[in-house]
Amino acid sequence: MLFSRPPNVLTIAGSDPSGGAGLQADIKTFSALGAYATSVITAVIAQNTCGVARVEPVSATMIRTQLDNLLDDVAIDAVKIGMVTSREVAETLAAGLAARRPRWIVLDPVMVAKSGDRLVDDAGLAAVRDILVPLADVITPNLPEAAALLGRDTPRSAADMEALLDELAALGAPYGLLKGGHLAQARCPDLLWTPHGSRWLDAPRLETRNLHGAGCALSSAIAAELARASTTGELATACPEPRVESAIEAAKQWLHAALAAGERLDVGQGKGPPHHFHAWW
Repeated sequence: MLFSRPPNVLTIAGSDPSGGAGLQADIKTFSALGAYATSVITAVIAQNTCGVARVEPVSATMIRTQLDNLLDDVAIDAVKIGMVTSREVAETLAAGLAARRPRWIVLDPVMVAKSGDRLVDDAGLAAVRDILVPLADVITPNLPEAAALLGRDTPRSAADMEALLDELAALGAPYGLLKGGHLAQARCPDLLWTPHGSRWLDAPRLETRNLHGAGCALSSAIAAELARASTTGELATACPEPRVESAIEAAKQWLHAALAAGERLDVGQGKGPPHHFHAWW
């Protein structure tokens, strides 16, 4: 059966007043890719393109109330989880999502802002690893996040990335994208793993300062692409792997174009955002 409605996608994340990362970036990404955006806020963050000034977590009770109230009313096709501030919040999200599990859950293990500011403590990091990674269908760690999840040094080469892959996959998510943008080289190689193997997804490095929220946008784009494929009948549940890979590849292509178009914006004095609506404006 084919559906004509746009998919409904949920972001669970912290805020960004500058609009380049977090909740605001996720909503823009969903909208740009033809999905209806809904949201649950986990933290109010005072930040801009130059850095993070303050983080005020939303209580676990309020997060669960937001989530339950939304799921009581709206059929959610995919979820993107971003910033999780504590073990209590991770447990709350896991319980709420397990009770009425959406078809797709994409986890971006947000731990460090582009400015280098640490966003979660050690207990929150462990909770993401132990509770939320096994719940997710797809995870999208960058190199510092992967190292933090595994208690390892940050990879410095493609070989180092490959050496982490088995351990990352063993954390429980069947699909993942280890992002290689932090490597000091001319290319940006990402390493995709699936239940049946792994392969490289390579892209040229763009000379741009507009990287604020790029990881948020990529994970949200993956969620939107998965939801869109599901609601149009493109993604067969009996054999999802090729379509999951296609969703990840489409999300990467969209983000690359958004990064390239970021120079058309004039937002802030630090690391500016990608141009989420590059195909529309």
